[in-house]
Amino acid sequence: MVNFYIGIDFGTSGARSITINAEGKVVAETQFPFPPLTHPSEWVELWKTALFSVIQQIPLNVRRQIQAIAINGTSATVLLCDHQGIPVDVPILYNDSRGAAVLDLLKKIAPADHLVINATSSLAKLIWWLTVKNTYLQQPLTPLYFLHQADWLSFLLHGKLGISDDHNSLKLGYDVENFTYPLWLINGLQSLIHLDLLKLPDVVSPGTPIAPITPEIAEQLKLPKTCQVCAGTTDSIAAFLASGAKIPGEAVTSLGSTLVLKLLSYTPINHLKSGIYSHRLGDLWLTGGASNTGGGVLRQFFSDNELDNFSRQINPNIKTNLDYYPLIKKGDRFPINDPELLPRLEPRPDNPIEFLQGLLESIARIEAQGYQLLQQLGATPLTQVYTAGGGAKNPTWTAIRQQYLKVPIMQPVHTEAAYGSALLAMTGIENQA
Repeated sequence: MVNFYIGIDFGTSGARSITINAEGKVVAETQFPFPPLTHPSEWVELWKTALFSVIQQIPLNVRRQIQAIAINGTSATVLLCDHQGIPVDVPILYNDSRGAAVLDLLKKIAPADHLVINATSSLAKLIWWLTVKNTYLQQPLTPLYFLHQADWLSFLLHGKLGISDDHNSLKLGYDVENFTYPLWLINGLQSLIHLDLLKLPDVVSPGTPIAPITPEIAEQLKLPKTCQVCAGTTDSIAAFLASGAKIPGEAVTSLGSTLVLKLLSYTPINHLKSGIYSHRLGDLWLTGGASNTGGGVLRQFFSDNELDNFSRQINPNIKTNLDYYPLIKKGDRFPINDPELLPRLEPRPDNPIEFLQGLLESIARIEAQGYQLLQQLGATPLTQVYTAGGGAKNPTWTAIRQQYLKVPIMQPVHTEAAYGSALLAMTGIENQA
């Protein structure tokens, strides 16, 4: 019998699964694109349909030998469920900022400058449910369960309600250094609702085997009854795991619409004034931040064809000396955490090729500044950078970044978050053995 492992990625545009064997080789890939303009009331059913679909699309002979499954979801996409795991309201997505309405209350509960004091944090969304919407008043006197997207999807498979991982739970306020919910969080929630009526998830390490799939799901999806469902992670950390970075000092830069830096470190760095926080990754720490600069700014000025064509005409060895801070609108999070920071896109040369080069150089300079700040604050020194996202395909940009970063820039082994989740499932079972 061959052992296979499924990783499932729930992104913003759809779900994807990757199945690997014990050597890490991909043996199957499936996907379920989300239809456009789906009404929020349909999200829960859509996610469930997508989950079952990406598993059922896997060839039957592979499904029959699946040992474990792990799921990643978008960070801070959350649900409030009844004691049967049925959502009592529409889920709140990762980028929903309705939590702005409770920030003053949140500042009274959480320590100053804590990660959760953000309109899109998981805790801000929970407090919005408890105060602005008073959701618990609409329910019988039974507990409400607060879950992240990956938690709920995993529950649909293993049937154990109320279990999460410490990656998803960081933005809820979970203390990942001490493996507990801090007293300020418990006391703060207790002041809003009797905690017999609210169940925060039990938190385990990502990859931890939680339980086998239920017999009903095993029969429905034609999976072995022994198939374990492992605790998941967030989409961005799953992509980091897929990259191949595993030694302290290695990092992953995602050059998507924004610029995201993640550095593997022996020590955690939490410097919220600079937009830096850390996830636990086994005995190590994944530290970094996200800037609003990136590919989104480039697309304001250039089409994909222009980016490709103009990039080929740039000589990266001759710098422009243009000093930009490319943003679509005011405000950045990292390495300068300032909501009032203004874009700087002047002077703009007449030659579009020179303008593009100035933008690429400036984004590379911000990336280097981010890694320098992490190291100044005590992170493990940078040794090499893997690059993910659309910008990774631009060799001119890579050459420019090389000059600023001064460390090797590597191609990731894999770029799909689903692959990272499959690795999580495999290592979770191996560690259990």
